[in-house]
Amino acid sequence: MVRSINPKKAKRKNKNKGEASSSSMPSMPTRVWQPGVDKLEDGEELQCDPSAYNSLHGFHVGWPCLSFDILGDKLGLNRTEFPHTLYMVAGTQAEKAPLNSIGLFKISNVSGKRRDVVPKTLVNGDDAMEDEDEEDEDSDSDEESEDGASTAPVIQVRRVAHHGCVNRIRAMPQNPHICVSWADSGHVQVWDMSSHLNALAESETEGKDGTSPVLNQAPLVNFSGHKDEGYAIDWSPAAAGRLLSGDCMSMIHLWEPASGSWTVDPIPLAGHTASVEDLQWSPTETNVFASCSVDKTVAVWDVRERKSPVLSFKAHDADVNVISWNRLASCMLASGSDDGTFSIHDLRACSLKNVGDTKVAHFEYHKHPITSIEWSAHESSTLAVSSGDNQLTIWDLSLEKDEEEEAEFKAQTKEQVNTPQDLPPQLLFVHQGQKDLKELHWHNQIPGMIISTASDGFNILMPYNIQNTLPDLAA
Repeated sequence: MVRSINPKKAKRKNKNKGEASSSSMPSMPTRVWQPGVDKLEDGEELQCDPSAYNSLHGFHVGWPCLSFDILGDKLGLNRTEFPHTLYMVAGTQAEKAPLNSIGLFKISNVSGKRRDVVPKTLVNGDDAMEDEDEEDEDSDSDEESEDGASTAPVIQVRRVAHHGCVNRIRAMPQNPHICVSWADSGHVQVWDMSSHLNALAESETEGKDGTSPVLNQAPLVNFSGHKDEGYAIDWSPAAAGRLLSGDCMSMIHLWEPASGSWTVDPIPLAGHTASVEDLQWSPTETNVFASCSVDKTVAVWDVRERKSPVLSFKAHDADVNVISWNRLASCMLASGSDDGTFSIHDLRACSLKNVGDTKVAHFEYHKHPITSIEWSAHESSTLAVSSGDNQLTIWDLSLEKDEEEEAEFKAQTKEQVNTPQDLPPQLLFVHQGQKDLKELHWHNQIPGMIISTASDGFNILMPYNIQNTLPDLAA
């Protein structure tokens, strides 16, 4: 987001009438706006800069969704060509328990435009730059392409009734049609959604515009052994069907697949002293997982050693809300706290006899609780974070401040935006515009794509500076 006096409407008006050009209008200073730091003055408004995205779309599905998951598909790995098609599952937070449902979504025609970090038109002079800016404004204001076809995503949905709000929902990585939901009623349920996904895949009209009815379906498993509701749940990426669920009473249950169903160990894993907020299986070890808790700790477990965690360390000075295990660098674990901080832990600093200082990075950028954190599936040093301050941020931990390179880049791009000097050099991107952000996920098969959910709906975004390298202008 940037803050400025809005010249766009006047600019378009003058352009349409053939009167003054945009260059004749008084220019107002533009600068990055920081939530919790800056205040909007009279006459100022926030504007989204569409040129910062390769793709940006928003949609809502009725009731807010606290949790969702992106489903693996057979449309190809590392897809880069627009338009994109994707599948996801989400659970609602309805006003009354009987109104809730699980939605299976097919989202097609996700359009976009690949942009360069340094525009190719730069070498052709300022006029070419202005032409590109005007093209961006026109294309972002109209939901139609040059041939008249709509560039808005096409959303198809099939809904399954779910009694109670869905606290969290996850799809099995190896079999995405198998999903598990945590209900605020205290039940954990496993579902087979294959018939609904097949119906969506085979039709371009099934459930279009949210017209499909809510269907009744019995879950494969309905576990009521937890003593309270919870939010923590995770499928193992290394052992198909292996599952963990953790509750607000600090207990964790291990699920094992058994002949098309699951066996849940009635004796929970007990090691935390407060609510278990999140769980993450190791990306490489079939018996190892991590948990985080309101007791401010992160614990690492081996399911073969059931009495207590193998390792446990204080991760933050407040509740630890979320964790993410890096699947490209399995020694790295990220954690996000209720105090707005997030940290990167190197698990190699720990041993069975000694728990050293695991933190290799700690960030205090966000001003409200961290609600979601996830490593990129394509870049081992990149992760995304969402917060109650209504910001979704993307970070590259491999970056360091280089004043000479920064000055050269600004000179080449003739940058006009006044960037705050106190921003961390690892901060790649800030996305705003959603209220009460709850969860985000990278798309494992579409590099650079992130989907986020908030109280006012979903966003699909592809920042222009993710999965790109700076071109060599001297060449």
